[in-house]
Amino acid sequence: MEILEKSQYKKASKILQNGGLIAFPTETVYGLGVIFDNEQSYERLINVKRRPPEKPFTLMCGSLDDIKKYAYVNELAQKLIDAFMPGQFTIILKAKENLPRWVVSKEGNVGIRISDDKFVQNLIIETGKPLLVPSANRSGENPCHTSNEVKDSLGNDLDAIIIGESVSNIPSTIVFVDDSVHIIRLGEISESDIKNVIKEKNN
Repeated sequence: MEILEKSQYKKASKILQNGGLIAFPTETVYGLGVIFDNEQSYERLINVKRRPPEKPFTLMCGSLDDIKKYAYVNELAQKLIDAFMPGQFTIILKAKENLPRWVVSKEGNVGIRISDDKFVQNLIIETGKPLLVPSANRSGENPCHTSNEVKDSLGNDLDAIIIGESVSNIPSTIVFVDDSVHIIRLGEISESDIKNVIKEKNN
């Protein structure tokens, strides 16, 4: 297991490209990451998280342009994307047919997030593919916030840890969007923030 600085994101991206599992700080909590289309890496992520396979992981993309590659975006969803992404916001949309089955929920949806942390964006862009990124912890435990916490909790199961600490320590707000907006989890972005954007759309 390697300990890397943020400046070594190119080395971290090579580990990801080769099917590795890494931990890195984001603007919410520490995340675990694997490339999205490697089934062995996905299985490993499930085992490390101890998470039920029927609960898909969020797809973390490097730029806003990627969203429409993997999901169908209606006018309402676009309004929320414009308002809150990149940032502490995860949007669940109907998945396009080009995604691996393990990335898509049984309802046919995918959760997408784009970090506003430049290191995270650079890491994903350098890797050349989106990542599956849950919080760095075993299921049922609290998310890690520092590289030392990750090392103590998960170190033996990882290929690399990026040194640092997370920023807000609050997971992202999650919404599901079809013809309306369904709030799944609230984080830094509040219900009133979301309602204000929807209201602007309807005016």
